[in-house]
Amino acid sequence: MSRPAAIPDIGPVAGRVTGWRDLFAERARGDGGDAIAEIIGLAGRADVISFAGGFPDPAAIDREALAEISASVSLEHDAAGLQYSPTRGLPSFRAFLGERLERHEGRAVADEELLVTSGGIEAMELAATVFLEPGDAVVVEAPIYLGALMCFASHGARIEAITVDDDGLDVDRLATALAAGLRPKFVYTNPDHQNPGGVTLSGERRQTLVELAAAYGFLVVEDVAYREFTYDHHPQPSLWSLAPEVVVQIGTFSKILSPGFRLGWAVGPSEVVDGFAWAKQLTDQCSSAFTQRVAEEVGRRGHLERQVADATDLYAERCAAMMRHLEAEMPDGVTWTRPSGGFFTWLTLPEGMDSLDVGRRCAAAGVAVVPGAPFFLDDRGRGHVRVCFSRSPVEEIEQGVRLLADVLRQRPKGAGT
Repeated sequence: MSRPAAIPDIGPVAGRVTGWRDLFAERARGDGGDAIAEIIGLAGRADVISFAGGFPDPAAIDREALAEISASVSLEHDAAGLQYSPTRGLPSFRAFLGERLERHEGRAVADEELLVTSGGIEAMELAATVFLEPGDAVVVEAPIYLGALMCFASHGARIEAITVDDDGLDVDRLATALAAGLRPKFVYTNPDHQNPGGVTLSGERRQTLVELAAAYGFLVVEDVAYREFTYDHHPQPSLWSLAPEVVVQIGTFSKILSPGFRLGWAVGPSEVVDGFAWAKQLTDQCSSAFTQRVAEEVGRRGHLERQVADATDLYAERCAAMMRHLEAEMPDGVTWTRPSGGFFTWLTLPEGMDSLDVGRRCAAAGVAVVPGAPFFLDDRGRGHVRVCFSRSPVEEIEQGVRLLADVLRQRPKGAGT
């Protein structure tokens, strides 16, 4: 059989394609995904004490309630949980979510202001899809959650990083940059018990940030993934509650209920949420109806509030143990943040010490931490490591901190004095 004339005979495929990566779009050629995969891999290793992945402890999840409610949702007469959901979410779940937000945030939610998402990371992707053209400016924190950094970079954004300190995002530096001509489409911030820094934006800075947004005409994208794990159970006012006209809040059930649900929300100006709903039709079209119905019933039956309260106390106990053992074990020159909630503390290493080397040596010693480099756009992260305490029992925290301290005392040749 002869070859069709339209297909040239140009030799074997192996001679034409050196690797499929050569055909990837530019946005897919970064290596940030490898960093996330490595973090998750370290968190799952059974042979190390893991201070790596920012996961909730399975012991903090009411699995009996989930099993019983999942079964009942499966057998519901209308089978709503077994069908596709509307793009904006199931009406009953949106009603529950709106009621819960009003209780927690003190502000009523209009129907057109709320969208159900497949976790917080989808909401970030929706914001990027709706707002960003290549070259558009986005302000992020330094350090920043790696998933957000990857998301915005993949859309070709010009990312401007503003440092955080013990009071969160440095809004004075932001104000200076804005006065000098910076015009971001939005500012992304993780204001409560930040990932990776563990710090919380002060009340005064919250007010300043939303005032800057109103004055300069940019959106604030507020990621509240860890907000409900405030150890004294009294979080700062959310940015959305302070200024709903300039803030879109993105939240997730991954931390407060279960990561396996891949369920979250976006609440903000109706025009913005309309755009998100359009963009969601380009991603998954709708979030899981089944997990929406289960989450709704878990919430309406009171299990969710009890689980969050108990988990907050558990993480507070582990944070206190982490602070206590860091104080007792860390060598001179090491400092760390003191979180008031969440999962993380952020260690600053002595000058000249490289966190990538520290991460490798820690893994070999039997404790996993995350080097700081992936959380920055530049080399500043090489002097930091992220430490997560959410999944480690108190006795494991003691042993893990001791192993980490031993590694830090054995400073490699040429690492400074």
